[in-house]
Amino acid sequence: MNINVEVKETERYFHVYVEGEVDVYTAPKLHDRLLPLTKDPNSNIVIDLSGVTYLDSVGLGVFVNILNKVNSQDGTLKIVGLSKRLHKLFSITGIVDIMNVK
Repeated sequence: MNINVEVKETERYFHVYVEGEVDVYTAPKLHDRLLPLTKDPNSNIVIDLSGVTYLDSVGLGVFVNILNKVNSQDGTLKIVGLSKRLHKLFSITGIVDIMNVK
């Protein structure tokens, strides 16, 4: 179970690139990398999941938690690069209704 999380900061956004599997074992690492990005008011975070090969419910929970943190600071969160399989997972769980998913 491996995960790689790379964060690049620009003037307007934090761009987060995630590769590997996001599951019960790796989700805490992802959460620990994302949480500091939510501390500043008006943080704008774009998470690219094009390199994610597997995502379970614990991983989905990380994104919902981060969304709540970002919203409480008047920031934005956008999830991009979803494979068809991941987009279906976000859809059937209803996350696409509460989160900006592309």
